Amino acid sequence: MFNSQEAVASKIIVALDVPNLEVAIATIHTLPQVQFWKVGLELFCASGPIILDVLKDQGKRIFLDLKLHDIPNTVAAAARAIAPYGVDFVTIHTATGLAGLKTAQTALGESSTQLIGVTLLTSIDANTLQQELQIPLDPATYVERMADLAHQAGLAGIVCSPQEAARVKQRCGEAFLRICPGIRPLGTATGDQARSLTPNAAFAAGASYLVIGRPILQAADPAKAFDDICRSLI
Repeated sequence: MFNSQEAVASKIIVALDVPNLEVAIATIHTLPQVQFWKVGLELFCASGPIILDVLKDQGKRIFLDLKLHDIPNTVAAAARAIAPYGVDFVTIHTATGLAGLKTAQTALGESSTQLIGVTLLTSIDANTLQQELQIPLDPATYVERMADLAHQAGLAGIVCSPQEAARVKQRCGEAFLRICPGIRPLGTATGDQARSLTPNAAFAAGASYLVIGRPILQAADPAKAFDDICRSLI
């Protein structure tokens, strides 16, 4: 599927879902071969932007997964505050609506940071979507509609489950990124991921990047787990 382990590694974003800066730094040192890291709410709330400086000092790419979700004025202000961090990707909920997506995209200005729309969390299945959230759509249709909003607003791509990647690629084109969490290699537990696929199946379905956390970080040997995933894709 890829012609080298380095090529695979550039497309796998490892979720740095750890509780504090000290653990984060230790984890980064344990996995020097990882090129791209996700910093989510837990770690960013615990460490602030210091963790971003740590990663940039080591030449790593950064996916800042803050899932902005507020009124247009507020998400625009947040995007302006994030722009100087110089991260590669930052996320916003597509449920913010078209106006919020557009204002956040505009607020990033000349920054190289790409805005990525979160469509539907991979922990949400059809029953949760329809019964609890009272949205009378199947997950795939809902994701398509949210992808359309993100595409119309000029975002670089979306976060979606790998099960929806092929339909989004067909609908929005190859250049529109599909970043897929909920990845579970064979033999690992799905946990709270309701809409998951293996790494091979996810890339075959049209994923641009994979986000993988627990199957690597909770493995007995995280470096081996990461290398095994990379080798399985060559």
